[in-house]
Amino acid sequence: MKLDIEGKPVITMPTPAQIARALKSLRSYGKSSYASLTDDAGNYVQVAGGGVSCMIERFEFGAQRWRAFHGKPSPVRPDGTILVFRAGNIPMRSDEWFMVDQVVEVFQAFLSETRYPPFVHWRVAPGF
Repeated sequence: MKLDIEGKPVITMPTPAQIARALKSLRSYGKSSYASLTDDAGNYVQVAGGGVSCMIERFEFGAQRWRAFHGKPSPVRPDGTILVFRAGNIPMRSDEWFMVDQVVEVFQAFLSETRYPPFVHWRVAPGF
């Protein structure tokens, strides 16, 4: 496994603590606004944004990419609200916004090759 954090050295074989610390340091307006965790087969989970404004995607090598969503649409972020971060702007649905603690749980499930947390569901990512 390798953990890539924008603007920082790659961490090979990251620990759960390293992943949590790295993800909690992300800011959509800062030097590090996205990260990914990739396994040896090329599968990964990635996050853009930070804090209470995170987007999560996963990719299975040779298959497709999925966007995470949950069952509680945001009343303050309607469909089409833009996530702005250093790598670009992504239009989001109101049920695709996550808090960083939830992102940490998803990344750690991927790291340990266990089931994703029950609060996360997946749909094919737009444009894929």
